[in-house]
Amino acid sequence: MLNRRHLMLSAAAAGAALSVPAVAAPRTFTSEDARLDALLTRWMNEDIDRNPTVATSLGVDRGERAHLAGKLADVSLAAQAENAARARARWAELQTFDPATLSETSQVTLAIFRFSAEGAAMGADLPHGGGSSPYVVTQRWGAYFNLPDFMANQHRIETAEDAEAFVSRCRAFAVQLDQENERIVEIGGKGVVLPAFLMDKTLTQLKTLRDMPTGDWAMIQALANKTADRGLVGDWVIRAVVAVDDEVKPALARQIAVFEAQRPSAVDDAGAWKLPAGAETYALALRGYTTTDYTADQIHQIGLEQVASIQAEMDGLFRRMGMIEGTVGDRIRVLNEDPQYLWPNTDEGKAQLLESLNVQMAELEPLLPRVFNVLPKSKVEIRRVPPAIELGAPGGYYQRASLDGTRPGAYYINLSNTANWPKWSLPTLTYHEASPGHHFQIALSQEAGELPLYRRLASNSAYTEGWALYAERVAADDLGVYGEDLVGRVGYLQSYLFRAVRLVVDTGLHHKRWTRDQAIAWMVAECGEPPESAEKEIDRYIVTLGQACSYKLGQTVIEGLRQEIEAKGDFDVKRFHDAVLLEGIVPLSVLQQRVRAKYV
Repeated sequence: MLNRRHLMLSAAAAGAALSVPAVAAPRTFTSEDARLDALLTRWMNEDIDRNPTVATSLGVDRGERAHLAGKLADVSLAAQAENAARARARWAELQTFDPATLSETSQVTLAIFRFSAEGAAMGADLPHGGGSSPYVVTQRWGAYFNLPDFMANQHRIETAEDAEAFVSRCRAFAVQLDQENERIVEIGGKGVVLPAFLMDKTLTQLKTLRDMPTGDWAMIQALANKTADRGLVGDWVIRAVVAVDDEVKPALARQIAVFEAQRPSAVDDAGAWKLPAGAETYALALRGYTTTDYTADQIHQIGLEQVASIQAEMDGLFRRMGMIEGTVGDRIRVLNEDPQYLWPNTDEGKAQLLESLNVQMAELEPLLPRVFNVLPKSKVEIRRVPPAIELGAPGGYYQRASLDGTRPGAYYINLSNTANWPKWSLPTLTYHEASPGHHFQIALSQEAGELPLYRRLASNSAYTEGWALYAERVAADDLGVYGEDLVGRVGYLQSYLFRAVRLVVDTGLHHKRWTRDQAIAWMVAECGEPPESAEKEIDRYIVTLGQACSYKLGQTVIEGLRQEIEAKGDFDVKRFHDAVLLEGIVPLSVLQQRVRAKYV
């Protein structure tokens, strides 16, 4: 359980910690409340206007923002410099507010945004200016990785204007690739170069997209299908193909050339320690992703202790199943390789796997009112990660629904190899990504109409990932989804073990100078992760510094709060979940204070 003294809302090195005062502030709406609301509303609108794909994802690229539907964000060096200056100015502006002059609700709001604003300002002062991850394009992000899927699944096509906007974005795709190129070269001159093995993986994916026939691109097929479904007649598909062939693919070739020019200087060192201001970069990443002030050494030790504790519980289950030989990792690998738990690694097998997940969600939905007073309105779809990006994509991830409800949430699962998803371990991932995990919680936040929009759109990895991991426990224990299925419960505990292992390998890579192979081997040995899957995971942690630590630390705080409230007696799980969920996404220290205040 996390010690309360480690929870914080600002870095200790940057000044006084922020918190919501224990004594309730004036409850009337003050002029300072109005000033804060106006400021944050302005910031939100500025951020949406600068990020057209965010406007589309939220479903607000209409009316006065209709012009955004055909644009992409400016990601140039000049735009990055403007972003850094903006981050510093925003942090200075928020410091002009005195919490004592605000209502209780606005104090919470100020605490949330002071935390994120301070972190952004600190990131702007790093040599690479990239915040917690200095890399511009990796095996997990970049225009080549994000835009084809975005255009296929999120760009709305209901009218001829929407189809025109699609073609416009195809041309902007090429511009964004070249803007990325100038930044890759710029940070490369400062010593920020992808590790050699990740550059190779990124190059493979870039070349796969470049060499794929344009007509086979999912975004082009989506354009053709959506215009046909709407009965729209025009030459948009032809023009989009021309834009890809004449502009996007040459830009992809230029990005490939940029990486190939850097490849001779790339090395296999994986951790943040190799970067300019590497220690400061990693410390900032841990601050942002965990909302604690734990050091890397402390997180490493917490991980080791939790790994041992979970393995002991799993050992008891394995013994009840008659599996007594080998380490816990050895016995997990036996289950991983048992043919009865494997889906065929064929198109038919992958379709069956997806169907099983949809059945699982349908069976869970009627159980949710047992433990929740409020349910989200938006639905969630389960989709396969596009094959073109499977190599670098994580095992599963969630894409939020649009604000207007016209596009559901989506849970993506990587089916590059079905052996990575044995039947005994797959259900808990779905509870994590869909319901009662990410989709459930994020949809509730977006639908919390009593909160201002900037609060409904707030983001915090420790809270969201902590909730999703805690939600696996809700499914397992509160809803009893596994019943007497011991192997299913092993799958649930293996998920918790996997997140505890992350604490060790992330800090191992970035602080203790572990090699990539060392981290992969430790993950395989301790939680039985298939080697191919472990490689993808470790490669993810290498470029997304610190994020892997948010899951288990966030869950530990939420679980600790539950135990604290349960100890008071007369525990109502629905009331507890209301307390955790209905004020939106907040840093962990704010969560603790707000939940405890409801039980005074």
